[in-house]
Amino acid sequence: MTPAQMIDWACARFEKSTLYYGHGTDNALDEAVFMVLRTLQLPIEEDNAALDQPLSQSQIDAVKFAVQERIRTRKPAAYIVGEAWFAGLPFYVNEHVLVPRSPFAELIQDQFSPWCTADKINRILDIGTGSGAIAIACALAFPDAQVDAVDISPAALAVAEKNVQRHDVRNRVALLKSDLFQQLQGRQYDLIVANPPYVDAGEMQDLPPEYRHEPALGLQAGMDGLDIARQILQNAADYLTAEGVLAMEVGNGQFALAEQYPQVPFLWLEFEHGGEGVFLLTRDDLRHLKK
Repeated sequence: MTPAQMIDWACARFEKSTLYYGHGTDNALDEAVFMVLRTLQLPIEEDNAALDQPLSQSQIDAVKFAVQERIRTRKPAAYIVGEAWFAGLPFYVNEHVLVPRSPFAELIQDQFSPWCTADKINRILDIGTGSGAIAIACALAFPDAQVDAVDISPAALAVAEKNVQRHDVRNRVALLKSDLFQQLQGRQYDLIVANPPYVDAGEMQDLPPEYRHEPALGLQAGMDGLDIARQILQNAADYLTAEGVLAMEVGNGQFALAEQYPQVPFLWLEFEHGGEGVFLLTRDDLRHLKK
């Protein structure tokens, strides 16, 4: 068996199953490519010659076990192989953190242009950092910036620490245990990025099994899913510089949030590679909430 043949085998198995895709892939073939190549420790973009090289029996067994585990447990593939990709970068993940999949990747790779000027971004805050993917991707996209990455979960911060070491950004990414802004008094940022929990109580009941393997702390935020988003909106202005920008993802809560704050001029973004429910606000925009 070769990697290419194992991909075909895995794809066929996935197509016959009841799997749900939504953690980095959206179809059986892409899921099979990701799982087979990462289980074999082959680059995601491998040349055809390597895909046609015979595998050892132990390699074949490892792939079969991973594929069968995906079908049997309905765990996201990223948890099984211990890796997820975000903004073109690999990150270690386990079940203490959400699998990174935010449309923020597109914004980060574009340096939040045209809303931010890259050479004026000196301090960045990532709220609810989880695996650290957003914070680390920001640090690499803005090489002159210092990044504070906060999370309430010590287990999540332990995962983020592994990724900070992996990408060698320890000198520019500070991991802090904090309930939102609690431990950040006196600090101000040119850019605040927040991907808080935003799943409402009803949606939580209807989630596919794959999502139930993720920590509920990173998904649910009250009956309407906006408890955390409201707290961030109420306080973010105090932590932004004069020209600072808040970027936040609220997913399906977009319309409910806009209805709750009709006085706030949310700028809702569109994405080339898919995604919704992300807005930008300046510090001046957020002042509307104080009136």
